[in-house]
Amino acid sequence: MRLYIDSANYEQIERINEYYPISGVTTNPSILVKEKKPYIQVLQDIRKIIGEEKELFIQVIADNASEIVKEAEYFQTRISGKIIIKIPVTEEGIKAIKALTAKKIPTLATTIYTPFQALIAAKAGAKYVAPYVNRIDDLSGDGIRVVSEIITLFTTHKISTEVLAASFKNVQQVYEACLTGAHTITVAPEIIEKLIGFPATTRDVRVFQSQWKDTFGKGGNPLLK
Repeated sequence: MRLYIDSANYEQIERINEYYPISGVTTNPSILVKEKKPYIQVLQDIRKIIGEEKELFIQVIADNASEIVKEAEYFQTRISGKIIIKIPVTEEGIKAIKALTAKKIPTLATTIYTPFQALIAAKAGAKYVAPYVNRIDDLSGDGIRVVSEIITLFTTHKISTEVLAASFKNVQQVYEACLTGAHTITVAPEIIEKLIGFPATTRDVRVFQSQWKDTFGKGGNPLLK
């Protein structure tokens, strides 16, 4: 299982990348516009933080296949390292995924709400599919069940496309997505920080430190002299 940062904010990505085992960064148009900077500059800045080997996901804006392909090829000329092109699962999007697969340009099928959308995208050649867990829940669906059913479909039909679960509102959703077998997840920085945060852990560390200092003082640790 791999973990990605769902953000385009320089400071957030820099901090999370420093502390956590991150495999890359996912972005989308809504995330990029929040930075109020030229989007290519934002993407290039992200690349500088995470390095050339980690994956950077970039979503197209075009809505017809030929323009999607052109946009994907443009991103490849402007952004170095490993990039994955995010494409919504419209008919034009599926056509573009087929075309980009033929060109050996990796894609992620996004805006997935049903298992069949994921299956069609995978058969078209998408490297990843991204079911929207919380958005499915908001529509009175069951996001985790959709993730599980996609994984079952892929396993049954021996499909190598990976499920990159997205759209999380809380830690419990992330946990359930991992438990159900999602290959990868992308999570907002504020939720990533909550994945290891637990009051009892903080309390125990403080108790250990206090007991040690009460007994040995700072001299009990040669690094604290």
